[in-house]
Parts: sequence; structure tokens; C-alpha cells
Amino acid sequence: MRKLLSGMFIGLSVNAVVGLPALAQTKPEVTLTRLADCGTQQAPTEVNQRFSDTYAYGALRIQFVFSCYLIKHGDRYMMWDTGHSMRAPLVAPKISVVDQLAQLGVKPEQIQFVGISHYHQDHTGQVDSFPQATLLIGKGDWDAIAQPKPAPGVNAAPFAHWVSGGGKVEPLPSDKDVFGDGSVIVLSTPGHTPGHRSLLVKLNEMGNVLISGDLIHFRENYETGGVPWFNVSRADTMASIDRLKKLAANFKATVIIQHDARDVSKLPVFPAAAK
Repeated sequence: MRKLLSGMFIGLSVNAVVGLPALAQTKPEVTLTRLADCGTQQAPTEVNQRFSDTYAYGALRIQFVFSCYLIKHGDRYMMWDTGHSMRAPLVAPKISVVDQLAQLGVKPEQIQFVGISHYHQDHTGQVDSFPQATLLIGKGDWDAIAQPKPAPGVNAAPFAHWVSGGGKVEPLPSDKDVFGDGSVIVLSTPGHTPGHRSLLVKLNEMGNVLISGDLIHFRENYETGGVPWFNVSRADTMASIDRLKKLAANFKATVIIQHDARDVSKLPVFPAAAK
């Protein structure tokens, strides 16, 4: 009997060891693609008045851009932000998000999740292009969108499908491990808006990437802890910036500030993807 059990144990151990490479091979590949056009950029913006409540930036001008992203996890897809509406005055994209995805061979119905950093129009303008997707959004922002009369600045109209109950929505009270394996995590970073979120994407080749939403707007903003006067909470903003910096250090992550042209250029040019 002892010999039989010993033989069974050895057999199980060998099978487990043999199975390890197979498990490693089946781990889904994760890629991150920065779309080419999520809004038409304007002239460099003087940032001292609006983007620092202590007026810290003097005559500094920043070239703001609009960015949104496709995350591929095996054969599953997630959009992160959706840019300006195609009808937005002056800043409308010249090519829609859907048409850009088509260049990658991806159809709107293949998008399983749409993650929204926050409710402002330059991040939400084309979210209604993905009615079949599960909407991932901070609870504080969802509560603001779902109000009978949303406050000024809350771009609620594109969310009508989800507000009416036509689509699935997850109002996130905290972080969200999107695919359940720790590779893509929506991070709670309130302050700019009540439910603001950022995104952590773990890539095999490039390493970990932190995408800021509008927690920060440009590099100097990040380096000095600047707070725009229109943020809903200075204290929450400062705490969230501190969290992002600690995450960046602990994960040795590349920080991508979504509105800073200098930062989005850290990622490959569309249609190439970071891996």
C-alpha cells in the first residue's frame, strides 16, 4: 500500500511539473494601443490660472492633447476613455474611435469593458459607440451622471443607454481588477472629480504602465503636486497624487499623463501597440 501511494504521489508530482509550462504558455498576452485621434489639439495653453490654485506656473504654456486607449487581454478588449465627440466644436476628432478600431480589426461589439476615468466631455464623447460593453466608472462620477439634472460639466448625455438600464454598468467604490489576473487594474484616484479613476496596465516587455486620467494634466503638475482650481477636492487630489507616485515607485511603472504630448509619446505610434 505504501508503495502504491508513493507511486501515485510521484505521478501527480510529475504531472504537475509537466503542466507548469503549459499554464505559462496559456497566460493571455496584454497589449496597450494609444489611438491616433481622440480630439483635435489646439494651440499651447497658458496653465498658470486654471491649473494651479496657488498660481505656481508663471508664463508656462503646455501643448495639451486628447488620448484614449485600447487594451487587449488575450482575445478580450477594453477601451480606456473615448475622447471627444465627433460633434464637439473645434476639438472634434477627424476620425472616430470606431473607425480607428476597425484599422486594428476590432469591432465595437468586441469591446467587453469601457473604462471611464471621469465624466468630462473630452474623455466620454464617444462612449455611446459601445452599448454592449460593461461600463466601468467610479461610483462618485456615476452618481453625478445618473442625477435627474446633472450638474454643469458632467457630460451625462452619452451615458443615456446605461442610465436607462439598457447596458451593464459597474459603479466602482474602489479599485477593480478588470480581468481577474492583476494585469489591468482600475485605480481609485478621486479629487479631480468625485469618482475619478486611473489605470494600471502590466505589460511583459514595456513593464508596468500607469495612465493618469486627469488626476494630473502635465509633467510639472505631477512634479509639484499642482491642483487645478476646478477640482472637486484639493485634499483628495493631493492624496491621489501621492498614491500614484507610490504606485509608480513600487511597480517601477511608466507614468502616462493623458493630456501631455510629451508623455503620450512614450507609447508606440498607432497602430503599433506596447507589449
